[in-house]
This record gives sequence, structure tokens and C-alpha cells, in this order.
Amino acid sequence: MDSLLHTDEEDARSAKLSRQAGSFLLHTFLAFGSWAALMCVGYALNPPGIPQWGVLAASFAVPMLVGLAVTKVRQDEMAIPIWLVGLMWLLIISLWVLDMPTGPNACFQCGATDKLTRTFFSLPSPSGLLDDDGPFLGTWPAAALIGYAVGAKLVLKKKS
Repeated sequence: MDSLLHTDEEDARSAKLSRQAGSFLLHTFLAFGSWAALMCVGYALNPPGIPQWGVLAASFAVPMLVGLAVTKVRQDEMAIPIWLVGLMWLLIISLWVLDMPTGPNACFQCGATDKLTRTFFSLPSPSGLLDDDGPFLGTWPAAALIGYAVGAKLVLKKKS
């Protein structure tokens, strides 16, 4: 009889873990999908003169509003750890950038800090690494995932 009780507890824990993993993946896809939709709309409209910091702000704000709306409808605390996916994404791309060789038209004689700031933020000018797509590949998706988590945290109700 004791073994039957133990099995039921393990099944309940396993089912809860499966729901949490599924919920985590769903929130990750919602955050990334909202950012991808923003990029598609921006590509379709192609507004002239939008600075990179404006796209970065929109990449944070739009998924934040989606996270706010989704969490307001369905209270789920698994929406908050999504920021970790954004951080891991940024770290993976950062390692890729740091491993790239430098040369003429590719951040010639740049140190690690210069490589990262010039690739991800184009400050003071683009690095030439990743074909100057560093913000699109690294910064903006990470900002979207972090923004989604912030929006979810703002409306998540505390359990008593």
C-alpha cells in the first residue's frame, strides 16, 4: 500500500513538471513571436529614420505589453523566468562574437569590450562583425524576452 501512495506522488510531481515545462516553452514562444511580429510589421512599413535605440525600446515594450496581457488573462508564474532565456541568448551570441577574428572592416584591433559594444549597440560605430546584424541577432531578441518577463511580473498576483 505504501508503494502505491509513493507512485501517485511521483506521478503528480511529474505531471506538474511537465505542465511547468510546457508553460515555460509557451511563454518563450509568445515573447519571441511578439518580437518577430514587430520585426515583420517594421519590415513591411519600412519607416525611414528609426534609430537603433528606438527599435530596442520597441523590442522591449511590445513584448512587455504582450506579457502583461497574457499574464493578466492567465496568471502563470512561469512567465517570469523567461528573462533567463534572453540572458542566455545574449551570452551565447556574445561568446560567438568574442570568438570572431578581427581585421580590416571587421573591428580591426578591437578588444573584448569594443567588440561587444560596437556589435550589439553600434557605439560609436558598427563593428562589421556579424555583417552589422548584431542588434537584430543578439540585443533585440534578448530585450524582447526580458520585456515579456517584466510585463508578466507587473501583473502577476502574489499568492497568499
